[in-house]
Amino acid sequence: MASSVIASVSHFACCKVSPGLSFRSSQFPANRLKYSSRKSVSVQRLTLSAVSDFDDVASTVVVEKEFSEIDALKKQLVDSFYGTNRGLSASSETSAEVVELIAQIEAVNPTPAPTEALSLLNGKWILAYTTFAGLVPLLSKAAALPLLKIEEISQTIDSDNFTVQNSFLFVGPLASTSISTNSKFEVRSPKRVQIKFEEGVIGTPQLTDSIEIPETVEFLGQTIDLTPLKGLLTSVEGTASSVAKTISSHPPFKFSVSHTRVESWLLTTYLDDELRISRGDGGAVFVLIKEGSPLLSN
Repeated sequence: MASSVIASVSHFACCKVSPGLSFRSSQFPANRLKYSSRKSVSVQRLTLSAVSDFDDVASTVVVEKEFSEIDALKKQLVDSFYGTNRGLSASSETSAEVVELIAQIEAVNPTPAPTEALSLLNGKWILAYTTFAGLVPLLSKAAALPLLKIEEISQTIDSDNFTVQNSFLFVGPLASTSISTNSKFEVRSPKRVQIKFEEGVIGTPQLTDSIEIPETVEFLGQTIDLTPLKGLLTSVEGTASSVAKTISSHPPFKFSVSHTRVESWLLTTYLDDELRISRGDGGAVFVLIKEGSPLLSN
C-alpha cells in the first residue's frame, strides 16, 4: 500500500495539467491540507527534538569526560604529595612532577574568576603542599623536635566579612595549641586579592586527658626508649585533666603583627569545590584542600 501511495504522488508530481482541466475544491478538502501541514510541523519538531536530545547527550558525555579527567589529575597531584611533609621534603624529581601536574590542572580551571565566586572560596582549607620558603624553617624546627608535630596548617576564609585566618595547629603528648594570624582581604582583580595582616593569636593550650607517649623516639640520630616514662605519666593523668580544664577557661593571647610585612597579595589560579591552587607575591605555590573533601583521605 505504501508503494502505491508513493507511486501515485510521483505520478501526480510528474504529470502535466491539460488546458481547461479544472479541479473542484471538494477534491482537495481544506482539512486534508491542514492535516498535512500539521504533520509536517510535527515531523520538524520531532526532528529538532531528537537533534536537541542528541546534543544534550553529547554535551553531557563531554562534560563527564572533562570532569573525570580533572578528578584523575587532582588525585594524581595529591598522591604526589605523599612523604613530602607539605613540600618540605620533596625531591627535585617530585617537585618537577608537582609543577607539571599543577600546570595541567590550572589549564582546565573551571572557575576563571575566583574572586567572583566567593561562595567557593568560603570555608576552611587545609594546606597540602607549598613551595613557600618562609615555612621551611618552621617545618624544619618542628620536625626536629621530638614528640612535637604540626598537625595541621589551614586557611579559613569568611567572604561575608572579607577575613582570612591562617592557623598552625601544634600537637604534643601533653597538649595542643594553635598560632594564627587574622587578616582582612580586598578584591583587586578577578583572580587576585590583597591581604592585610591585623593581629596574631596564640590559642589556649588544650591539655589531653589521656597522655600518649610512643615507645621510642628518634632524636639527633639516637633512638631513645620512653617506656620507663609511661608508668610515671599514668599517675599524673588525673592532675593533667583538672589543669586542662583550668587553662582552657582562659582566653587566647592576641598580639600585634610586625609592620615590616603587613600586606601581601594572593593569586588564585585554580578553584573548585574541593581544591584551590594559589600563588603568593613571591612566586610561592600553595595547594589547599577543602575540609571534608575525600582528597584529604588519599
